[in-house]
Formats: sequence, structure tokens, C-alpha cells
Amino acid sequence: MSTHPCSRRLRFTALLTALSSAVLGSAVALSSPAAGAPGPAATPDAGVAAVTFADEFNLPAGTPVDTSKWQLETGDNENNHERQYYTNSTRNAVHDGQGNLVITARRENPNNYQCWYGRCEYTSARLNTAGRFTQTYGTFEARIKMSHGQGMWPAFWMLGNDIGNVGWPQSGEIDIMENIGREPNTVHGTIHGPGYSGSGGIGAAYNGPRFADGFHTFTVEWAPNRITWSVDGNVYQTRTPADLGGRQWVFDKPFFMILNLAVGGYWPGDPDASTPFPNTLTIDYVRVTDEYGGGGGGGGPIRGLAGKCVDVAGANSANGTPVQLWDCNGTAAQQWSVPGDGSIRALGKCLDVTAGSTANGAKVQLYDCNGTGAQRWAISGANDIVNIAANKCLDVTDNNPANGTRLQIWECGGTANQKWTVG
Repeated sequence: MSTHPCSRRLRFTALLTALSSAVLGSAVALSSPAAGAPGPAATPDAGVAAVTFADEFNLPAGTPVDTSKWQLETGDNENNHERQYYTNSTRNAVHDGQGNLVITARRENPNNYQCWYGRCEYTSARLNTAGRFTQTYGTFEARIKMSHGQGMWPAFWMLGNDIGNVGWPQSGEIDIMENIGREPNTVHGTIHGPGYSGSGGIGAAYNGPRFADGFHTFTVEWAPNRITWSVDGNVYQTRTPADLGGRQWVFDKPFFMILNLAVGGYWPGDPDASTPFPNTLTIDYVRVTDEYGGGGGGGGPIRGLAGKCVDVAGANSANGTPVQLWDCNGTAAQQWSVPGDGSIRALGKCLDVTAGSTANGAKVQLYDCNGTGAQRWAISGANDIVNIAANKCLDVTDNNPANGTRLQIWECGGTANQKWTVG
């Protein structure tokens, strides 16, 4: 369980102003999706995950944060006795040109920033989706390479969108991932609410590899009366109202997301001589769907062009087996499950883009499930099956309905050879 004595309460006037004017209704994606990308779906269908928010951070090196999706907070945080001053500078949050957003904490004070303790010693960045995107329930996920060192405090988390009206902790807080530098192999997932806030938050720790050595995927599946945490697909806790001992469950309303890299504070303690600076938190992607687990069942057909089915050639489960169009026949080669983790599965393996290509015409195959972008799919309300990493649609090559026609990815165009019925 997270033992920090104080949650990351907001004290920034600009943010609270934004919160007061934010939409407080049902899940709404306020950012405009890229051309061909799936839009938000109003109601989840069983086994079908529609992307409601995605930032793949694929912009050129030096590009600032996309302000249609995120706002950058500025200021310090006296509540937690953190040491950093959050800025809106690209020195602290910027695209690296390699498909990542990099948040950098620096030991500097270029503009004589003042913090609760006097002249600030560090700068960093904190960004949130308040006023841009909120959602009630769904799967919230980020692939992150951790910062490291004593006193560092990276986090991917959420706050109730009504915080500007009801305050914290009545707003609720869902910590998808928190790490403190002195625990390089441990991440924490926690919920905070009225009567279980700060050090009384309810959660658990996940112990794994040294998280600064590579990218790892941090996920919550949030459903009515249930929140489940996982790391790299490994579930390590589930919380329900039964865990609250009669206290109020405040997780049935829209929340917004936050990414930040704090320096110091009550929980992690301050940096020391061993702490490296600059210190970076690297985010490969942030994705949200309206799926919250339990979908897909035991599998079913995926029907497409001319009423034919997505089929594993020869019902062969070997890696690299082509995936094709074929007359629907009810065999195991045409039974596809959508387990809610972004994969589409048959014969115990995953639908995969050959060699991880994102190019038009890249063929689709069956392969061992590995969680890479080549195997991450979303099914839109418009019946597109979208490879999220490529932002391209599952496509019948040359619009050819003949048995044996290979499937590929191609720019989404809304054509019949890109439309699929799942289940």
C-alpha cells in the first residue's frame, strides 16, 4: 500500500479554473481524432473496445505537448512539500522524435521561480487532460520508462473531474502508477477518497524488474464497483466498495488523467548527492478505451467483405501463419477473442502485423502474443479494426473477396474492405 501521507492535491489557479468549466457529464473525448482514427463510442459493446483517447507521441523532435489533448500546469506543490516548480517549457516536456514524450526534471531555476520553501531548486512538468478529455469507466493505459534516483516521484494517475466543486478527497483519486526513487523495482496502485486519503489510501504494490531499465505498461480497468491494476498484463490487485469498510465509493463519475515527475516530497524524501540530473520520465503512449474487461468471451467470428470471415490459413498456429479472408465455417481458425487488453486472439496466439511494420500494405499474420504495437488493436464504433501503433485499418488486399486473400493494414478510408463485424 502506498504510504505517502498526502495526495498530490492541486493548488494551481489555472487548473481549478479549467476544472470549474470542464464538462461534468458522461465520457467525452474533446480532442479531435486524427484522420481515419476511431472516434469515441457512447456505449461499450461487449467484447468490442473503442478508442476514446490516444496520444502516441509520434511528433517530430522538439515539438511541445499537444495542447488539444493536454494542459501543462505551472507552479509548485506545497501540500506534498515537493521541491520542483512545474513549467510549460519544452526543456521539461517535449517530444523526442522517436515516438515518446519525455518529461525532464532539472536542477535549475532559470526564471527565479519561488517555491513554498523559498527559491526553487528544480524544474519539471505535470500535464493533465482536464477540460480536454474525461471518462467514466474504461481501460486506461500508458507505456512508460521510469525515472530513477532518490527523491524522484513519477506518476500516472487520475482525479475526479468535479474536484473544482467538491475538492479533494471527495473528488476521488485513482493512482494507476506511482514510483519513488528509493524503490526502483516497485510501483504502487492506490485509490483515495473521503475517509481513505493520503496515507490511508487503499492500494497495493507490484514488485518487478528495475523499471528505469526499460519500458513497461501500466493499466487500470475501471468498471462499475471495480478497479483492477496490472503491470505488463499481470494483474496485481482489484478494489471494490467492499474494501472501503462502509466509506463512500466515489468512482462512478468522469475522471481526467495526469502525468508528472515530482522531485522530493513527504513520501519519496528529497534528492541527495546520488540523484542524477537531468532526470527523465519517458512515455511511449497513453491510450484509453471504453472496454473494462470481461469482453470477448470464448471467441467468435469476425466477418468482413462479402460476408466472409477472418481466417488463420490452414488452422496452423505456427508463428507467421498468414491471416486471410475465407468462407465462414465455424472452425477454430475463425474463432477470435477480444480479451480487453488490446489484442485479438485465435488458436492461442495474436493477430500481428508482420515485422511490426506501420506501412500501407503490411500483411497480417498469427504470432505469439507479446504486447507490442504490432498486436495492439481497437475496434471503432464505425466497425473499423485499427492497429493503434500504425493508425491504420485492417484491410482486405485489393478489395478482393476471393478465399485466401491476405489481410493487411492500410490507411483508414471507410471502404467496405475495411469494415468488420466482431462476434
